[in-house]
Amino acid sequence: MSGEVNRSDKDGCPFAGVNTGSMAGAEAGAETGHHGAQLDFSADMSYGDYLHLDRVLDAQHPLSPDPNEMLFIVQHQTSELWMKLLLHELRGAMQGIAADRLAPAFKQLARVSRILEQLVHAWDVLATMTPPEYSAIRPYLANSSGFQSWQYRTIEFSLGNKNAAMLKPHAHAPERLATVMAAYESPSLYDEALRLLARRGLPVPASHAERDWRLPYDASDGVQDAWLLVYRDPQKHWDLYQLGEELTDLEDAFRLWRFRHVTTVERVIGFKRGTGGTGGVSYLRRMLDVVLFPEIWRLRTEL
Repeated sequence: MSGEVNRSDKDGCPFAGVNTGSMAGAEAGAETGHHGAQLDFSADMSYGDYLHLDRVLDAQHPLSPDPNEMLFIVQHQTSELWMKLLLHELRGAMQGIAADRLAPAFKQLARVSRILEQLVHAWDVLATMTPPEYSAIRPYLANSSGFQSWQYRTIEFSLGNKNAAMLKPHAHAPERLATVMAAYESPSLYDEALRLLARRGLPVPASHAERDWRLPYDASDGVQDAWLLVYRDPQKHWDLYQLGEELTDLEDAFRLWRFRHVTTVERVIGFKRGTGGTGGVSYLRRMLDVVLFPEIWRLRTEL
């Protein structure tokens, strides 16, 4: 038999398909690369260079002696990276809806929903942290809390859950405050959807097609009636009907994220107050009652 290693590349073996019985073959592979792959990056951009991995992987600095703090840091950092992508896609979708470019907006909204699924599953990993393990690192967190995440707050504002008091945690960082403030003062995703319905001639009340975007959204029977026209004749209003369902998918995923958040917090810290000063579980449970796109959910009773 020859010295062929009969494995596919799928197993990750760096010598798959190489005659390990031949030193000459190994030396030739070192020169030409595995299956023609480049091995020398002294003068070219590598994978790590492109992703700036040295900076990303050097950003974890536990403050406690407890080894479980690494889980806590990595989970929150990766969630912030997903939120960065979510905001990128959400802004693009909102711009598309405002410009009547619905096809790419639908693609981006679908991606936002998939990103939220990733954020939901991130709680599964953090839930492996037990109460004693969290108690060991909690004193080192001081007053830092996910409640203070400017990206999360920008997402909330962009989805229509406006609250001026939530600007205050970012007042110490003017650049971050400007980003959150822009989302606070601008039409939300749902506002843009209702403006689109109005442009299409559907009877969206003027009070909801143009308003003070900084105010929390109030549900409207008139808005529900406009959506009902769409849902009762989806063939006539197919793209608006699809928009309504994309919004439903998004809020469904967002609710799951919130639910997994509150159950994970209760599992790990019980009913202690949050490090940021909130009521912890009691505060998070109140957030479960927030409905972002109320008429789209209510109209289902009427169909």
